[in-house]
Amino acid sequence: MKAVLWPRYGSPDVLNVADIDMPVPNDNEILIKTHAATVTAGDCELRRFQIAGWIWLPVRFMVGIRRPKPKALGQEVAGEVIITGTNVKDFKSGDKIFSETGLSLGAYAEYTLLSNKRVMAHKPSSLSYEQVATIPTGGINALHFVRKSNIKKNDKVLINGAGGSIGTYAIQLAKMHGAEITAIDSGEKLEMLKRLGAKEVIDFQKEDFTQKGLKWDVIIDVVGIKSYSKTIKCLTKGGRLILGNPDLGGMLRGLITSKNTSKRVISQLASYKKEDLDYLKKLIEDGKILVEIDKRYPLDQLADAHYYVDAGKKKGNVIIDVGNCREN
Repeated sequence: MKAVLWPRYGSPDVLNVADIDMPVPNDNEILIKTHAATVTAGDCELRRFQIAGWIWLPVRFMVGIRRPKPKALGQEVAGEVIITGTNVKDFKSGDKIFSETGLSLGAYAEYTLLSNKRVMAHKPSSLSYEQVATIPTGGINALHFVRKSNIKKNDKVLINGAGGSIGTYAIQLAKMHGAEITAIDSGEKLEMLKRLGAKEVIDFQKEDFTQKGLKWDVIIDVVGIKSYSKTIKCLTKGGRLILGNPDLGGMLRGLITSKNTSKRVISQLASYKKEDLDYLKKLIEDGKILVEIDKRYPLDQLADAHYYVDAGKKKGNVIIDVGNCREN
């Protein structure tokens, strides 16, 4: 089968299409024919290994010390079950599913091997493979951040880095809670952010939200590039700051802020639950939230997709069409 491997850490040029043996599932694994995968900012950070210091060492041990382990990247996948191990009870051959792969990775290949410990769900017939492939990372993280924000009706919510896979979900989920949303990203994404539900938009290349003299009840910082001290001053009394991409310094300062002031800082990472996958797919099925698809690339153009995401141009989601991903 064809897979895109990364024999070393670095730029998208390290991604190479290779012919490798098809994996054989053990009793606790599922082999799926891959139809769709995604390229997230997290995939690109892992490829070049630009990882937050507090998780650098454990992630390096899992992915590869001197060089990446010989497997494909890719943390979101949707496809059709081919073979199941004898201990797999919830899925059978022919089922159409979507799943996270975690640091087991492997989605950038014609076939993906999944442990039955991975969190996966059945794909509805009304949704395409590419739609459900965006749920396990973008959808789950956005849902986690919005829930942790404890958003109430009429809360003023600012989302920094709103134009990516997490942000486009977060805008819509926050809107469902009755929030008034300010969305921040680059200028070419602002019309999309308004269409998804943002009341106000800010081009970070032209304006600094910390200098506007405004305050928000909730700030969801997906990208984590603004000064912590300036950001915390933009919260109302009792406001909540979600550090979506925290470093150790921000986490420690957040603990102090939460202990000594009325403001709360949250840096807890998302966990995966099947009921959350099912909840999000139902929202999409019912038309309550939209899946924003920017570009689609075939598997052999994965490096181009990574260059595009690295450049910060992605509007919502970038899909890797491994095999007829738009078919049901």
